Order: sequence, then C-alpha cells, then structure tokens
Amino acid sequence: MSSDPVWFKSSHSGNEGGDCVEVWFKSSHSSNEGGACVEVAEMVDAVLVRDSKDKSGPRLAFSPTAWRSFVEFAQSV
Repeated sequence: MSSDPVWFKSSHSGNEGGDCVEVWFKSSHSSNEGGACVEVAEMVDAVLVRDSKDKSGPRLAFSPTAWRSFVEFAQSV
C-alpha cells in the first residue's frame, strides 16, 4: 500500500499556496467534548484510521474495498 496522501486544500487556505491542512477528517459522530473520536484519511491505496487524541499513535490501514464494506455495514445497523 502506498503511504502517499491524497491532499485536499482547505477552503480557508489562501491562493498563494501554503496554509493547507492534512487529509484527516474527524468522524461526524464524534463528540466535541473530547470523547472517543476517530479520524480517517483517504490515501491512494488505503484508508487510514487513527485515534484523534493520539495523532502520532498507531493507525489502522484498510483497503478501499474493505473500508466501503465496513461503512455500508455500519450504516445498516
């Protein structure tokens, strides 16, 4: 699997380059009180998942197909 991120430019970034953000997205089901949160990053060949409170900690890597299957299952329960 590739570790090259798919970068998305922040809507708050200027047109001069720079001031852009990482590709990690916080779960829409995460609370704002600092509770159990996950962040997801879409890579070229993988989807990464990490604990938002431990950004340098371990990451899980899923194939795009496996991630889609997980999301479809989670939405059905």
